[in-house]
Amino acid sequence: MDRTAQLIMLRGNSGSGKTATGKALQRKFGYGTMLISQDAVRREMLYVKDGPDTAVMPLLCELALYAKEHCDIVILEGILNAQWYRKLFEDLQAAFGNRIFAYYYDIPFEETLIRHQQKPNAHEFGEAEMRRWWNEKDFIGFIPEICIYKDSSLNEIVDMVYRDVNIQIPIC
Repeated sequence: MDRTAQLIMLRGNSGSGKTATGKALQRKFGYGTMLISQDAVRREMLYVKDGPDTAVMPLLCELALYAKEHCDIVILEGILNAQWYRKLFEDLQAAFGNRIFAYYYDIPFEETLIRHQQKPNAHEFGEAEMRRWWNEKDFIGFIPEICIYKDSSLNEIVDMVYRDVNIQIPIC
């Protein structure tokens, strides 16, 4: 059965708010919503490092395709480096077509540091690691992304995404 599942992609640098938004969106959309967190899959399920040709990419794709067949809403969130994950984005675009709603957190580095300090895992890494991982304006390019800026609250972002998906605004 080919469902008309919608794919929501939340991307951006570490500490920008993607995971909190993904969880809030899953609660708002309710049952039939699958949240796929790059960090959970990479760190907790596979325990692998990120980078080019990472072992996490095929599993992220399989999870998204599974969700496409069994869920109404699929939320994929993570840093998801545009260059490293290009094949994933191409595969998802082929599978979901114009049912992709992509958002990029364009948040200044200093703000991500502040946000990181409020996270439960703040003790696991700090400014040096975040600087090393930083990738300014890492847009996909061939899938249009709506930018989210530091002044948007979590509730405003969730409401915007929810509205976009429910109105079915084609992003082409």
